[in-house]
Amino acid sequence: MKKNILLLALLVFFVGCSTKHEYLSTKKSVDINSYKGTWYEIARFEHFFEKGCKNVTARYNLIEDNKIEVINKCTKIEDDKKKEAKGIAYAIDNTNSKLKVSFFRPFYGDYWIIDVDKDYKYALVGSPSREYLWILSRDKKIDKKVKEELLLKARNSGFDTKKFIWTIQE
Repeated sequence: MKKNILLLALLVFFVGCSTKHEYLSTKKSVDINSYKGTWYEIARFEHFFEKGCKNVTARYNLIEDNKIEVINKCTKIEDDKKKEAKGIAYAIDNTNSKLKVSFFRPFYGDYWIIDVDKDYKYALVGSPSREYLWILSRDKKIDKKVKEELLLKARNSGFDTKKFIWTIQE
């Protein structure tokens, strides 16, 4: 009887920890020095921390101990008030494509760089849970061809691109 309960508990644990998604492929290697700086949000999956925001930017700065300072800024659409959130990130492996980011330590979330072009002008970033997804650019607008390529990459990676909110950048 005890053996059956233990087996059932293990089964429930492993099924509960499994994901319904296939593994999320990321960029093979990311040069953090090239990635740092300011990125404009082109599109995002909506979440409470960016709800109702326009002019969204993310700035990444290298700091001590191989950590990355993250500064997210936006303007609320309803009243033009500026918001800022500061966080910290670190790479979980030597590819630098899989980061853990926290704005509410000790809680960290996945920030995986799915794609970035060779010149570090645009990026597709998401989470393996498929709950988070962003298209980022060094400019406020993105070329239509690049946009279509990133949408295709996102769909092929298991994301529902119909959930995108297209960010107002003024």
